[in-house]
Amino acid sequence: MRARSSAFAKRVKVSSRSNDASAAPDVHVEDVSGFEPVPGAVEISGWVQSALAAAACREISIRIVGEAESAALNERYRGRAGPTNVLAFAGPDPVSGPEPLLLGDIVICAPVVAREAVEQGKPIDAHWAHIAIHGVLHLLGFEHDSEAGAEAMERHEAALLADLGFNDPYR
Repeated sequence: MRARSSAFAKRVKVSSRSNDASAAPDVHVEDVSGFEPVPGAVEISGWVQSALAAAACREISIRIVGEAESAALNERYRGRAGPTNVLAFAGPDPVSGPEPLLLGDIVICAPVVAREAVEQGKPIDAHWAHIAIHGVLHLLGFEHDSEAGAEAMERHEAALLADLGFNDPYR
């Protein structure tokens, strides 16, 4: 699912790339949610890039959506009814080829993230950072289908969030 269109409400490309191959990847943030407040593209990009520290990618896209689009994608790709906080769609395997190496796309449902933050008593920015990082870790191969996988993913998320000054989301 490569979400790129001129119909996007807000589309921001945040890039810190130079000619250096180890420079941070381009992060495309597209907000079509119509939901306020949504963190800024620079904030979201920073959270995403913190989780990509050692990843060999040059590009990642974040699409911020409303509940209807999230529910449709969740049903189509996961066979589950209703909206969800984050979906991750891996890009092609970057074995070799021309730039950019696409890691994938992340779809975040703004109303679900806001609702969860309130329900869980978490600061909204902390929960947004957690969900953005969670999506990136899925693209990097982390899964929480098993107890061991969930524990490893949660430890990694907590460490990345701590580096950003956020509390452990699982405590």
